[in-house]
Amino acid sequence: MEQIYTIPVNEAFDLVGEKPECGCPFCVLYKRLQSDELDIILGASMMEPDIRIMTNKQGFCLSHYNMMLGKRRMLGMGLMMESHLAEVKKRLDGPVVLGNKRAAALTSLAELDDDCYVCGRINKNLSAMISTAVYLFESDEQFVKKFKSAPYFCLPHYRAMLDYASKKMNKKSYAAIYDTAYAIEEKYIDSLSGDVSWFCKKFDYRYDEEPWYNSKDSVARAIKFLSGDPKDEN
Repeated sequence: MEQIYTIPVNEAFDLVGEKPECGCPFCVLYKRLQSDELDIILGASMMEPDIRIMTNKQGFCLSHYNMMLGKRRMLGMGLMMESHLAEVKKRLDGPVVLGNKRAAALTSLAELDDDCYVCGRINKNLSAMISTAVYLFESDEQFVKKFKSAPYFCLPHYRAMLDYASKKMNKKSYAAIYDTAYAIEEKYIDSLSGDVSWFCKKFDYRYDEEPWYNSKDSVARAIKFLSGDPKDEN
């Protein structure tokens, strides 16, 4: 019987099975989580004290700042910037402790470079969804069929999934998910490599009259495969 927490995972694998152009199922989940988190943080949640404490402390990465600006909810952005700047000012001044205040202030500011409230929320929830996918592979034969229909997994999510599986599955189940995922990756990278090679050949005058086949967007697809395709919300 399907559980609430398995629904989004099943939906993502259903989607990429029906529409291979959607790519990695975990990137699909990432984008959904990202959209939800941005809507939440720019909604009523921004006024909740516990959330404001976290956004003041963590701030956001440039990508998510730009996405929030794109949503044109300027009052919400202004309120968050007001309190976050107050927190940054405290860090700029340095902690009120004995010792090297200048070094402590720089260390405190450096922490902001590696932090983003939205990224943290997404990564936490995506990790849970990866664990759900691993669980479903081991326990649900119908999901295994969906898994085998995935066009590919981007390398970051491929590694994350198999790393988690190696720690949680027994040897037999881990071998099964590894071999299945590897076969998917091998097939895709062979096809992708051929497309990229043909793309390069098309810049040789000797191939001017040849068709592009499936190579025109091959470089962009290669980047998505190698690095993932999460942060593209308009």
